[in-house]
Amino acid sequence: MAPPVAAGPQRQQQQQQNGGIGQTITGIIRIAVFWYFASKFFAPKRPSDPSLLISNLFQKGDSLDLWFYLSEQEKFNDFNNEAALVWHETNIPYAVWGPESTRSLSMKYYPSEAVKQNGTVYGHVFFARSGYPPDPNDPEYQPLFAFGKTYPVVTYLPKSKADKRRSLLGNSKRSDEGEIISQVVGDNEVDPKDVGPVEWVSYWKPNVTINLVDDMTKYPHSSVPPNIAPYLNVEPSTGNYYPTIFFNEFWLLRDKLIPVNETVTELPLNLEVGPISMTKWQLFLQIDQSFQIHRTYGSMLEGEADELKRVFLEGNPYLLVITMVVSLLHSVFDFLAFKNDIQFWNKNKSMEGLSAKSVVVSFICQLIVFLYLLDNDTSWMILASSGIGCCIEFWKIGKAMHIEIDRSGKIPMLKFRDRESYAGNKTKEYDDLAMKYLSYVLFFLVACSSVYSLMYERHKSWYSWILSSLTSCVYMFGFIMMCPQLFINYKLKSVAHLPWRQMTYKFLNTIIDDLFAFVIKMPTLHRLSVFRDDVIFLIYLYQRWIYPVDSSRINEFGFGGEDEQVASADVIPAKPEEKKTN
Repeated sequence: MAPPVAAGPQRQQQQQQNGGIGQTITGIIRIAVFWYFASKFFAPKRPSDPSLLISNLFQKGDSLDLWFYLSEQEKFNDFNNEAALVWHETNIPYAVWGPESTRSLSMKYYPSEAVKQNGTVYGHVFFARSGYPPDPNDPEYQPLFAFGKTYPVVTYLPKSKADKRRSLLGNSKRSDEGEIISQVVGDNEVDPKDVGPVEWVSYWKPNVTINLVDDMTKYPHSSVPPNIAPYLNVEPSTGNYYPTIFFNEFWLLRDKLIPVNETVTELPLNLEVGPISMTKWQLFLQIDQSFQIHRTYGSMLEGEADELKRVFLEGNPYLLVITMVVSLLHSVFDFLAFKNDIQFWNKNKSMEGLSAKSVVVSFICQLIVFLYLLDNDTSWMILASSGIGCCIEFWKIGKAMHIEIDRSGKIPMLKFRDRESYAGNKTKEYDDLAMKYLSYVLFFLVACSSVYSLMYERHKSWYSWILSSLTSCVYMFGFIMMCPQLFINYKLKSVAHLPWRQMTYKFLNTIIDDLFAFVIKMPTLHRLSVFRDDVIFLIYLYQRWIYPVDSSRINEFGFGGEDEQVASADVIPAKPEEKKTN
């Protein structure tokens, strides 16, 4: 029986993808909307002289005929080849919204041997006024009445990269061979460190959507907006333009592409023609441009754009709106929790009742996650966020302990010393006791998980195995680090020292994570791990309920209730006859 495959790396990758999508969706929409309205409001002013304006050669409602040819040649003029003509439609009203303006056809294409050997197939679409031919050699041909465009139905992408991971124990039949990742690799995902030439593979586009842009704008002859000029097909004799043909690939996802090889005998082809508004056309162009900008700057990984589109394609619209609103609330609560966490440690004067070891372990966990992301070629935006988190956790260690530089040896070393408010009371004793027993449980779980990963999973190196094992343990068993604080609360019978405002925001975020666990597809283990923090927070709430407020305890700002009582007692109360009345 084959050993089971662990879900650790897959779960970590999905967490990164979900995080990547959540961070880029706001920026993508912002860039798209900005560019669209900028092109509208800041376009050059149109001259008043009509002779200096160019306009559409066709009017709304003009009847058009369509011809769609498939050919292995980029230039097409064989209009008499009936075998190349795969689709013909008549009387399509231009820029009219209705069922008669949308046509579709599903067919099978049988590739030739040249196409199977990385050959190319082009789609040639031609439109003409009804009753007029698209062939320039036809006697009835009118240049002002016919227009067309060529579209490659076959695209080329780098071959799927071989996985450099291997079984470190050498007990796999393919331990010395790279396991091929079954995914389409983007153009800019080619690793420059790979030795040898890049092998390209041809992929078939099963869906071809032809949109005629509803554009009746009169543009200045010498100042067409830059976002429209590249797509404008101008007729040279009159200076006016033909209707814009837009091959809509916005909803064509990478995983829908079909690889073409010697074993392929037939390929599906779904054709559709219909109108598209000027606003929608520009929006699609600007969103695609924003995707490219994010990929260029490393803030979006290859494939995340398709995942975002899939949310809009397959998700329920109402659920999508709820998810976006909840995501916004999650960001707000996350920011408030971060702000209050910084304020708490910045103003904190006493470590009494707080677990200093949990702060140190939290920094170690954050550092492990940062090194794991660095080893797995994560985008710089996520790396920067994780790196800042490491710096903040190290800063919190300086607030929880005394950090000194020991120069007694040849190499200066950092020396950590407990604060007096922590070591001079029962807090350190209870913290050491809790960490002692929890470390036994944690080390046992880490050892079991690491051995399982070593036996049944593949890794690039021993360093990668160590990082992967430690990161998996941080994701799965990180909540154990919150248990020492529960033990200290239990022993001290008080919770007045905890930063409850920050914990409230984190608890609200945990509730939102619970909602996402039901509505977003994720591995079962990850779905169960979402609810682990709920148990810890519920125990915190129970402790806050059963332990009364002790005014003699030191709060999170280093002050106690008795200090306020003493301060108020030093103030001499005014006599009743000395009180002023208005």
